[in-house]
Amino acid sequence: MNKYFLLIFISIFSLSFAQAQEYSFGIKGGANYSMTGEIDGSTSGRGFFDGVVEGKPKVGFHAGVFFELNFGKFFVRPEVIYNSMEMEFEFPVQNAIYSVEKLSIPLLFGYNIWGPVDVYAGPAYQNIMNATIDGTEPVNQTIVVQNTPLAIQAGAKVSLGRFELGLRYDRSMASQESQGLDFNNGEYGINLTEYDDLRVNQFLVSLSFKIGDSESNTGRRRGRGCYF
Repeated sequence: MNKYFLLIFISIFSLSFAQAQEYSFGIKGGANYSMTGEIDGSTSGRGFFDGVVEGKPKVGFHAGVFFELNFGKFFVRPEVIYNSMEMEFEFPVQNAIYSVEKLSIPLLFGYNIWGPVDVYAGPAYQNIMNATIDGTEPVNQTIVVQNTPLAIQAGAKVSLGRFELGLRYDRSMASQESQGLDFNNGEYGINLTEYDDLRVNQFLVSLSFKIGDSESNTGRRRGRGCYF
């Protein structure tokens, strides 16, 4: 599946580049607000906790690059983004941080709805680089976050000269799966729990900066924004 996705990605990009009227490229970064499932400790039976604890979102960050091909009001925008995400489980004895690092390669299809405002959506290939939870046994037990590398993204952005401000939602296409986790709770020893939904979905707020574009070489300015 990974090879097929990358082949489709390269084919669409090559075809789009050959037919594009304009292009731009740059860097981006911003904050993540990530969400995950619950941990059930009702069967631990050893004083750890006997209920369900939800993963509380924490603010993480992302950074990457983009390349945008324009066809009038339509555009195709491939990106490469590094994401660092955290969620917290508030256990009675000690809280645990769920940390995930991933590399995301979205291929977005967009439309300019008015002036500087664009909307877009598209698939994303996502590679989980690392995923751990504090306090597990063995130490920082590896978490299997997804059973497919595909996700779907949708959002909107506003162009302000060379800058863009964007908001998007990133949702994993993986099916829901659970995983048993063993927490080391000191005097209570090892406590067995069940993580009911390993997927991580997130909202991203991004600030992008256009380093260059096709209009820079001709001295013209794009109609959707002023360059300084």
